[in-house]
Amino acid sequence: MSARDVISKGEAKMKKSIESFQHEIASVRTGKATTALLDRVKVDAYGQQMPLKQVGNVGVQDAHTLMVQVWDKSMVAATEKAIRDANLGLNPAAEGQSIRVSIPPLTEERRKEYVKLTRKYSEDSKIALRNLRREILHALDKLEKDKQISEDEKSRGKKDADDLVHKYEKRILDIVEQKEKEIMEV
Repeated sequence: MSARDVISKGEAKMKKSIESFQHEIASVRTGKATTALLDRVKVDAYGQQMPLKQVGNVGVQDAHTLMVQVWDKSMVAATEKAIRDANLGLNPAAEGQSIRVSIPPLTEERRKEYVKLTRKYSEDSKIALRNLRREILHALDKLEKDKQISEDEKSRGKKDADDLVHKYEKRILDIVEQKEKEIMEV
């Protein structure tokens, strides 16, 4: 294994970390309807907790309304309760086998809470990136100790790892800035 291999494996993990962060941040409310809002909702179905997507289709009806088409009519009440209890500030209304979820406008206070939540997620992601950097550095140290790479290669590898972390931290900051803009739009 070379220093380049260690760096490329680390970069692949960092990309996955960024994708995870983007998925996490997509579920933060902005005031517009998006199906990602309901990604974390778990429905008590058939004796176990199931993701909402496994109980029905979630779609955007208009800018302020989501529509959940539940596949099993007996699951409508449980699905409606799960959405209400998900602490998203949403009030679903059952209409036959569908559930209409109106997205109320956000108050200024609620917007600020969502901005804080977004920043917390970004900080968690930055910590994950730094942990991945540490893994890369340990792997490089081990390779040097085992005489598989030179000290110069190890130094270049450390610099590359630092550059990767800075690159992905900047990407996180760009994503957060965009999300905060969406949240604070009135």
